[in-house]
Amino acid sequence: MHDAKKNRRVAVVMAGGSGERFWPLSRTTRPKQLLRLTGTAKSMLAEAIDRLAPLIPPQDIYVATGEHLVEPIRGADVGVPPENVIAEPCKRNTAGCLAYATAHLLTKYQPELSPDSPEAQRALSLAVVTADHLIEGEEEFRAAVATAFTAAEAEHALVTIGVPPTRAETGYGYIQAPQDKLSIVGYGPPDVYPVTAFHEKPDASTAEDFVNSGRFYWNSGMFFWNIADFMRELREAAPEHAKAVEQMAWAMREGRDARVREIFEALPGAPIDTALMEKAGKVLVVAAPFKWDDVGAWPALARTYASDDCGNLVVGETVAVDCRDCIIYNDTESGAKEVAVVGAENLVVVVCEDAVLVVAKDRAQDIRQAVAEMRRRGSTHI
Repeated sequence: MHDAKKNRRVAVVMAGGSGERFWPLSRTTRPKQLLRLTGTAKSMLAEAIDRLAPLIPPQDIYVATGEHLVEPIRGADVGVPPENVIAEPCKRNTAGCLAYATAHLLTKYQPELSPDSPEAQRALSLAVVTADHLIEGEEEFRAAVATAFTAAEAEHALVTIGVPPTRAETGYGYIQAPQDKLSIVGYGPPDVYPVTAFHEKPDASTAEDFVNSGRFYWNSGMFFWNIADFMRELREAAPEHAKAVEQMAWAMREGRDARVREIFEALPGAPIDTALMEKAGKVLVVAAPFKWDDVGAWPALARTYASDDCGNLVVGETVAVDCRDCIIYNDTESGAKEVAVVGAENLVVVVCEDAVLVVAKDRAQDIRQAVAEMRRRGSTHI
């Protein structure tokens, strides 16, 4: 068994999303992860870094994002050194993001060793977390991270965190686990299970069955592995990504930025779930002991902010008369605009300095269609 004490544990916070479903609050250079959507004074990205900092020093936490977001994130002072905000050359989904980040880490931490050597890869263990999710219970979260690291290093496995579902959610992926947890000393709490299968977003009936079975977890999108094990599984499941990691690492060492971009741009865009996790030979899941929410669209704020007696969530200076189950969000400076909504039900109303959104709560996922149309028209307000 590998001596985990020799591993340097580092983290990558994936922060490349655009958050279009939170338009008009979320914009191209102020995406969802830089917004305060959980009722605290910090952005969701800053919260993600704060949760990790007691386990991993900020100098070993990296933010992976798009080129256009590097300066906004650095300017937001989210808690990591400016040079730890790294930019993918273009969009290639999360599999590309993690290939690029792995090449960067091998270059930075093991410059004297070949990036394809077992010694260089085995020396690093990686936590991959999200920048835009709500997590309540920081101590419980850190306990789950510690367990995930331990299981990944001891078992040479890819490890994810699964969230026990609280409702039959059709918008999340699910992880299936058997009844019996792993009984190896040193794992947990929380509990660790082998993964039986991953399931994409189910229909309502299937989601109900998943929840009632007690053997399914929401896929949190967080992953843990030793880089040597990641590369072993990647060579089998997605060989082009594995080859790109090592090629990019060599090019980074030689300062050949154009070559790095060329290699990265040649990769297909694919989520890490379908490119790797669903195909990997050894995957474990840690049962989350903390509260988690995707905060994927405006209606999710009803789960992060307090509502009034009529179910209305009101932020900023607003007037709501005979309204029920509405979200009314005034993002303008105090006194700049008055916002009043009368006799509405299940509506989202968002007012910014230069834009207004009105959408039925059950159509909030379709805000992307409006953003796409504005982009087609050449709008400067996206």
